[in-house]
Amino acid sequence: MIELRTLTSDDWPLFRELRLAALAEAPYAFGSTLADWQGEGDREERWRSRLEIPGALDLVAFVDGEPAAMATGVPEGGHAELISMWVGPRARGRGVGARLIEEIAAWAARQGFTTLRLAVMPHNPRAIALYERTGFTDTGEPGDLLPDGVSRELVMAKPLPASPPPL
Repeated sequence: MIELRTLTSDDWPLFRELRLAALAEAPYAFGSTLADWQGEGDREERWRSRLEIPGALDLVAFVDGEPAAMATGVPEGGHAELISMWVGPRARGRGVGARLIEEIAAWAARQGFTTLRLAVMPHNPRAIALYERTGFTDTGEPGDLLPDGVSRELVMAKPLPASPPPL
């Protein structure tokens, strides 16, 4: 069973647990490193601040009652962006990633955005396949330059249906 929960800044310990697990388990998937969020970077006010991005939606997926995945939707200019997506190894292949994307896309459409975008590491084929299965395509735009000084993030986008006006 998959259950989604919206986080607030008071949920920072749960977000911290998942974010550190994500950076440790899949360092190849993120622009941030585990070291960035440990030591001096591991402060309650920093974790709370990350969960207080104006207009954002921070989600955690629980699988069989255990926290197993996370994703965030943020307003970014004229579109919404999917960031910090991670599905733990035990939850992969169970539809958790697609469910998080579906919820972030619905949130973005309700906010009036017509596009959901993301940046993914080009050497992360499982993530790219998930994004393609859920309607994202390569925009052809150059993403951020990676530490190797040659490769760039892959920028993908998904059109969103128009959301009906609130009643």
